[in-house]
Amino acid sequence: MNETILKKNKGKYSIENVPINDITEKFGTPSYVYSKKIILNNYLDFKNQFEGIDHLICFAVKSNPNIAILNLLAKNGAGFDIVSGGELQRVLAAKGDPKKVVFSGVGKSQEDIELAIEHNILTFNVESEAELYRIQNSAKKLNKKANISIRVNPDVDPKTHPYISTGLKDNKFGVDEQKAISMYKIAKTLDAINIKGIDCHIGSQITELKPFEDSIKKLLELIDHLESLNIKIEHIDVGGGIGIQYSKETPPSFYEYSKTVKNIIGNRNLKVIFEPGRVLIGKAGILLTEVEYVKNSSDKNFLIVNAAMNDLMRPALYQAFHEIINISQSNSDKKNYDVVGPVCETGDFLGKDRFMSAEEKNILAILDVGAYGMSMSSNYNSRPKVPEIIVDDNKCHLIKNRESFSDLINSEKLLP
Repeated sequence: MNETILKKNKGKYSIENVPINDITEKFGTPSYVYSKKIILNNYLDFKNQFEGIDHLICFAVKSNPNIAILNLLAKNGAGFDIVSGGELQRVLAAKGDPKKVVFSGVGKSQEDIELAIEHNILTFNVESEAELYRIQNSAKKLNKKANISIRVNPDVDPKTHPYISTGLKDNKFGVDEQKAISMYKIAKTLDAINIKGIDCHIGSQITELKPFEDSIKKLLELIDHLESLNIKIEHIDVGGGIGIQYSKETPPSFYEYSKTVKNIIGNRNLKVIFEPGRVLIGKAGILLTEVEYVKNSSDKNFLIVNAAMNDLMRPALYQAFHEIINISQSNSDKKNYDVVGPVCETGDFLGKDRFMSAEEKNILAILDVGAYGMSMSSNYNSRPKVPEIIVDDNKCHLIKNRESFSDLINSEKLLP
């Protein structure tokens, strides 16, 4: 979980056994680069902590949807947490097992629901009564039965950024406990619905155990109440959300988390489903970028680089911190710099007040971007998306091409 992607030997940086300079010479910048070893080690470490209990790890596709990464996880037994039909299609393209897929999200379209039913996914995490009826009607139309869980909003404060908090009563996700009970009663009467589980997901980048404890305890109380109504729950989906260390955070270890979950659930006959994303992939990726200009003034110093907010949205969107390291040798004096991109927005920054030495043409590495980096990127300012590369020991594999300008306009048409 705390494995470091960048290795330094005699002043030279590498990922696994590939020098960074070799990567930039071959693929250019900006580029996303991942370590296969770290991804796999994180996944297997998480999985091993839950040996002895019936469980399934469903990787949160939204955190990094590259099909090479999904395929790596699928080969090692992972399931997947999806929030759209497109993500289901990615799982299928990556040879993932749809019977290990949980479908979350508040706005599932009829087309997406029918696609999921046709592929016999494990369960829908239902987030409204209207959605429950839509799934019933879609399953009946297809002459099938759909498995469902109700996503409960336990009103637990995850103590994270408000934009990635999902378990409070004023968030759009899930339903409150009383509404959940009502929906389970309705679901029991529907002839194309199988009740399978109960679900919650309270947020992302959570660095304390107590919010997890509180939410799981609330789910178990609800399971007991449902049992008294003769509604049988087979699995409990406790979501994802474990944080990573970007700066000074101290998130729980996999061992601490697993111990907490096991202690609370005890010897109940329940399958436990997890939806980790960031904690498996976040520290496994870096964004390499080149300094275009050094701009000094009496008030502020800037390193203007060729990556931008369209490549890495998190700093602009969440004011998120990512460590930035100069991979190149520089003899210039150290100064406080804002590291900014060329996009025409004042909010286009990748890091503020970074004390470092840097010169034009230096290569910088922005760390911990494996999650919600490439997946949130865009073509704003008509900037082509950057490539993705995965390092496997002493080899590099291009897993997504750098876009060209032609890629940007191929789907656009001139007026006749």
